[in-house]
Amino acid sequence: MFKTTKGYVSTWLPVVSFAAVALFIFLPVFTGTSVDRLVSCGVSASAIPTPVPPVYSGYKGVTIGMSTEQVRAKLGKARDTSDTEDYFVFSDNETAQVLYDNEKTAKVISVNYIGANPSAPQPKAVFGADTDAKPDGSVFKMVRYPKAGYWVSYNRTAGENAMIIVTMQKLPAGYAEQ
Repeated sequence: MFKTTKGYVSTWLPVVSFAAVALFIFLPVFTGTSVDRLVSCGVSASAIPTPVPPVYSGYKGVTIGMSTEQVRAKLGKARDTSDTEDYFVFSDNETAQVLYDNEKTAKVISVNYIGANPSAPQPKAVFGADTDAKPDGSVFKMVRYPKAGYWVSYNRTAGENAMIIVTMQKLPAGYAEQ
């Protein structure tokens, strides 16, 4: 029914492919737009919010990347210690866990505030802005800070006797905002 000649397809296919690749490479040069903006399915880079520098950058002076010795000097004696993690208990209402990477530096800092604890931070103290709670009172928010090299999450359970967990974790090597 359809008749094609082998020469017709084999001649035009490389030409059309070359034109498409050339357009993709050179169009950003002539229009002043970045390739990332072209690939982002029509969403311009200016429409994607860039997080401000992190407000929450550490816990009691402990930050991501600190050595095991530095963490222990800042937080004191841990209840449980190992080469890969330390578990600190500061009161019945506040604990912290620090996980270490192969270089013996802090890669995760997770702090638990249990029940009515006045030292538990609010989302504004962690992110610099309030976060909407769900109807049951629970809250979850996570922000990645590629320039700082880590992400921060805030998780509050529902109910009067809530638990708040604030976690910082080192981003994988080579991480770039998607």
